Amino acid sequence: MIINMRILFISFFIFSNSLLLSAQDLTYHKDIASLIQAKCASCHHPGGGAPFPLLTYGDVAKRASFIKDVVKSRYMPPWRADNNYVHFANDRSLAQKEIDLLVKWIDNKAPEGKLVTTAKPATAFVSATKYGRKPDLFLPIADSFKVPGDNVERFVVFKIPFELKEPGNIEAIEFYTNNNKLIHHANYAIHEVADPAIDIYNTAKVVDLSGEERTNYEQYKPYRKTITYYGGWIPGTTYEYYPKQFGWVMPKRGVILLTVHFAPSSVDESSIAGVNLFFKKTPVTRPVKVISFGSGGIGEDQISPIFFIKKDETKTFTLNVTNPGTDLSVMYVWPHMHYVGKEFKAFILTPAGDTVKLVRIPDWDFRWQEIYRLKTLMKVPKGSVMHIEGTYDNTAQNPANPNNPPKTIFSSGNMRSTDEMMTLLMVYLPYEEGDEKIELE
Repeated sequence: MIINMRILFISFFIFSNSLLLSAQDLTYHKDIASLIQAKCASCHHPGGGAPFPLLTYGDVAKRASFIKDVVKSRYMPPWRADNNYVHFANDRSLAQKEIDLLVKWIDNKAPEGKLVTTAKPATAFVSATKYGRKPDLFLPIADSFKVPGDNVERFVVFKIPFELKEPGNIEAIEFYTNNNKLIHHANYAIHEVADPAIDIYNTAKVVDLSGEERTNYEQYKPYRKTITYYGGWIPGTTYEYYPKQFGWVMPKRGVILLTVHFAPSSVDESSIAGVNLFFKKTPVTRPVKVISFGSGGIGEDQISPIFFIKKDETKTFTLNVTNPGTDLSVMYVWPHMHYVGKEFKAFILTPAGDTVKLVRIPDWDFRWQEIYRLKTLMKVPKGSVMHIEGTYDNTAQNPANPNNPPKTIFSSGNMRSTDEMMTLLMVYLPYEEGDEKIELE
């Protein structure tokens, strides 16, 4: 018995010291820098949207205790999707072993260590983009837009004309703003205007849809005969990236109609906005498209029950839409709700009776939304049913509720921030044999 106790004590001593040594052996340059670079720096760099940079040892070390708190609570990096439901290619969350590594390093006084000469060079993040390199083309609105401090929501359309030397194969696209706290959401529609007889410059640069100017939007009708691509931005979203042969082609000539929903503001503020475009040299042989389900899209009038949420109630709504056309391949899914959203889930029921999971957000947070890129293309057979569920908490216990006390909330075409939405956008393309094996990471 004594021998066994000695063996147990010696084993525990060796194990404890191995843990101590491994903790002491952790350094920033050897073990931590690559993790911060991969999961934090894309936002935490000048002009990246975060309030401070995390690009150097000094940046990280002086906020070590704060970083420990936010990663242990999983508040940061922000990622709301349930990875056990579907694990996405653009996952920026930390695995538990990565959290443990960071905490262990910080608890050991965050040593810097020596530079690792064999390490992969850090990405030189560029100001005003999260993509990791300078955009090939930035198309801004004509002038800074002033948002009056009158607590009124505004829906404003900015016309951005463009003429290029040649079409561009799009690798990524990103909405840019210098003041994202002002913006509830933004959408951009790229319209090709190949006919030189149509003047893309003699119409208004800005149309405010919130007031009497709404009728002026009709002057853009000649531009809207065709649409090349449609995308957007909501709080938390980064960028759309199209790997390999996928993407779309930016036309030589046309306009971008950028619609920005400005949230109410109590003080005068200004906003600059635009679109960053990143080109690739390889051809786009599989062009992608965008489709919207639910509020503001297909099946809006089929949401069940009727989409309004009484005050002081929590309620779940569903939508089922059948794919009547050909087989599709899905690349991205993009769920959207407003402030009283509580949980979002979407899946596909195939004609064979299989359930294909798309996305689940178990704890909705309007501040941290994302366009989720699948790890491989996902087949949606003809005849499949798209099933969407949205649960909403319109009670005083919901800290994000915009109304205090709560008020009955409707879903309307105005899409005001105090209304609600249940929407799923998908980036997709026609299915081809073997798509399920194409990796998108």
